This record gives sequence, C-alpha cells and structure tokens, in this order.
Amino acid sequence: MRGVTRGARSSCGIAPRRGAVIAAGLSLCLFTACSAAPRHEPAHPRTGMAQPGTPGGIEHGMATFYGPEQQGTTTASGERFDRHKLTAAHRTLPFGTWVRVINTRNGRSVNVRVNDRGPYGKGRIIDVSEEAARRLGMLDAGVVPVTVEVIK
Repeated sequence: MRGVTRGARSSCGIAPRRGAVIAAGLSLCLFTACSAAPRHEPAHPRTGMAQPGTPGGIEHGMATFYGPEQQGTTTASGERFDRHKLTAAHRTLPFGTWVRVINTRNGRSVNVRVNDRGPYGKGRIIDVSEEAARRLGMLDAGVVPVTVEVIK
C-alpha cells in the first residue's frame, strides 16, 4: 500500500470531511434539542383565539342570550343558570375563563365568566346571560355582532 498515509482512505480526503460533517450534525442536534419552548401558544385552529385560557385571544362573530326560560337549569359546568349573573356559554374555552364581550354596533362591553357550552347556531360564538345582554344593549335585537377577548 504505497502512497496512502496512515489514517486517510484516499487522496481526496473523504475521512476528514466525514468527521467534520458528523461533528456539525451532532452540534445541530444538541442545539435544537436544548432550545426553549415557544412562549406563546399558537391560535386555536378553528376559533382563531389563543389556546384555551390564555389571555389575548380574540374572536369575532354573533352573540345571542339565554331567555328567562333557562333560569335555574343546570349548565354544562354543573352550576345552576342565573340570568342575573354575568355568565356565558362558549364552545371551547375552559369553564371559569373570563372574557370581554364587545357589542360592535354600539361599543358597549361586559366581562363574563364561561360556565356553559354552546351556542351551536351557525356564526354564533357566544351566548350571554340576560344581565350581560342588558349591559351590552342587545335585549331588543336578540343577536348582535361581537368581539370576544379572553382576559383571564
């Protein structure tokens, strides 16, 4: 074996390059494995809001309100519905989440706590209690365009 130096496989230097490639690959793996998790959760794929319970998520759609016939019925969270409290139904947000509902027709807003599931009508994103509807100025209209923002 003439002309081959000890440790090298050929005159083109493949072995030394392979070592550099392996070292670079290991460095990249270690770097990405130790990187920090993202600080903000991505938006919910269907609603566009921040992931459940995270402040700042915003959703636009229509709001309705519970009628007096719902008074005293059991909500999905197990609470008794009270039309005089500031509560709401939302399809995906966790129970106990506080949201600000803004009537985009008149600018009025109210903070409500999610304690039920719904609404299930097309384009409707939240059902609010009668008291919340009164504060939003939507009792006569029944259905109004709103912005819903998770606050805590």
